[in-house]
Amino acid sequence: MVIQIEHPYLMFLGDAADQLAAKTAHGIVHWRRDWCLGQLRLPDCHADLGLPDMSIAEAVAVGVRTLVIGVANRGGVVGENWISTMIAAIDAGMDVASGLHARVSDLSEVSAAASANDCSIFDVRHPGRSFEIGTGFPRPGKRLLTVGTDCSVGKMYTALAIEEELSTRGAKSDFRATGQTGIFIAGSGVSVDAVVSDFISGATEWLTPENDPDHWDIVEGQGSLFHPSYAGVTMGLVHGAQSDALVLCHEPTRTHMRGVPHQPLPYIADCIEGHLSAARLTNPRALCIGIAVNTSAMQTEEARTALLQDLSAGFDMPAVDPVRDGVAAIVDRLEAI
Repeated sequence: MVIQIEHPYLMFLGDAADQLAAKTAHGIVHWRRDWCLGQLRLPDCHADLGLPDMSIAEAVAVGVRTLVIGVANRGGVVGENWISTMIAAIDAGMDVASGLHARVSDLSEVSAAASANDCSIFDVRHPGRSFEIGTGFPRPGKRLLTVGTDCSVGKMYTALAIEEELSTRGAKSDFRATGQTGIFIAGSGVSVDAVVSDFISGATEWLTPENDPDHWDIVEGQGSLFHPSYAGVTMGLVHGAQSDALVLCHEPTRTHMRGVPHQPLPYIADCIEGHLSAARLTNPRALCIGIAVNTSAMQTEEARTALLQDLSAGFDMPAVDPVRDGVAAIVDRLEAI
């Protein structure tokens, strides 16, 4: 079965060195504030989500169902000094969910406690099931996939913003999470970067099954076809989603691909053409309907406005910053499909 995490959450920040080390938790709180009732921090923690500090007992008293490991530390490892907190949460009847590379379920003490208390451990980065290979066979329902000129350019945020805008308009839609933070936000999903490459498209087909003809699955993108490290996972998503619509996400101030200084950032036109060419293998009608631009690092409002206007005019589609402008213009184009 798909990962299905129960909320409300208690966000565990452990001994996070700074705010960046709690980026997973920050993303969850931003999008699902009503699911997050409190935070639990160890004495050396230097991160703060602005949530009430709670003990395990206090969290249980207000109805928390899952302790979420909200730390993204170097190497994705479990701190030895976290184990007693996880066991205490399980003994109190909570499930434990983690997006780390290291599996919490491999910790014998924690696993034994979960078994004894009939609680679940969710290592969301590691799918708990196998998948068939993708077929590319057409299925009813509509799907949008966010893609990028690079990795870490706002694909998850854009997908969530589009799903939220559709929801406010009364449209039938679901956000489909494909990474660990997205899974915590959605409460379910498949972390496709941990799926064997031959099965990524099949996992994506499974995550976005046939649906009503007017239902939109908004699929969280990963990586970029133009990134030498992460193009493989992107291609599997592109083929498996059978997207009717793509939204290209972009960070305009970068001078090279993230993590590879020798690799220049690709041209937007090339990215649109490349992603559409790949998408049309499984959906010949795929269209790019908008450009989502992270303008947070741009120096002036004038430069930001000029860039968005130039992109919109040059590519004949909405170009917006989802944080500053919202995504209404993109959803208007989506609803016209």
